[in-house]
Amino acid sequence: MHRVLLAGATGLVGGHALRQLLQMPSVHEVRVLLRRPVAVAELLGSAEHELHALAQTKLRLCVTAFEQVAQHLDWFEVDTFLCALGTTIKKAGSQAAFRQVDFDYPVQLAHLARSQGASRCLVVSALGANPQAKVFYNRVKGEMEAAVRAQGWPHVSVAQPSLLAGDRAEFRLGERLGLALGFLLPAAYKPVQAAQVAAGLLASGQRNVPGWHVLSNTALHGMR
Repeated sequence: MHRVLLAGATGLVGGHALRQLLQMPSVHEVRVLLRRPVAVAELLGSAEHELHALAQTKLRLCVTAFEQVAQHLDWFEVDTFLCALGTTIKKAGSQAAFRQVDFDYPVQLAHLARSQGASRCLVVSALGANPQAKVFYNRVKGEMEAAVRAQGWPHVSVAQPSLLAGDRAEFRLGERLGLALGFLLPAAYKPVQAAQVAAGLLASGQRNVPGWHVLSNTALHGMR
C-alpha cells in the first residue's frame, strides 16, 4: 500500500489506523478525508514524537463537505481506500442521519475511489451485519457491505467487530456497561480493541489476496 485514503480518522478505529499507517514503511502517503479542519496534533493525540515527524512527510489532510467530494477526484487517486466511518443513532439524531453516515458516505466514497483506480477497499462494518436483519443497525451495515461488494473491487476486507474497546472522547453509558460485562460473553461476541480492528484490516490489505475477505470478531482478537 503506497497511497491510502482514510475516511473516519477522528474515530476510534480510524485514529488507530492512521497511526499504524504512518509507521508502515511501505506507505508513502496517507490522505485523510475530513469534513472539518482538524489539527494534526488532534488527530495523533499523545502519540510519540517520531509519529508526528512521520506525519510531516506522509500525511495530507483533505477537507471538504462529503456532499462536495466529487469536486476533488484527485484525492481519490490512491491504491487503497480505508473507511472507518460510523456513528450511533443516538449521536446522529435519527435513523436517516445514521444511515447517511454508515451507508451513504461509505458507499459514495468507495465508489469514487474505485472510479479513480483504487484496487483495495478496507472497511469497518459490524458483527451481525446482514441486509435482511430485523435490527436497523445490522441491516444498514449489511446493506453497506452489499453495496460495496457490487462495486467490483479486486480486493475488499471487511472487519466485523463486536463492541469496540478503546479511549473515546465521548461517554457512552451502554458501551461502558457492555465493556464491563464483556467477560461474560462468548468469544465471538467479546469486546475487541479498536487497535486490533485497525491492525486486522491493514494486515489483510497488505496481503492483498483477491476477493472478498470478512474479518470476524474472533479473528480480530488475534491481532497484535
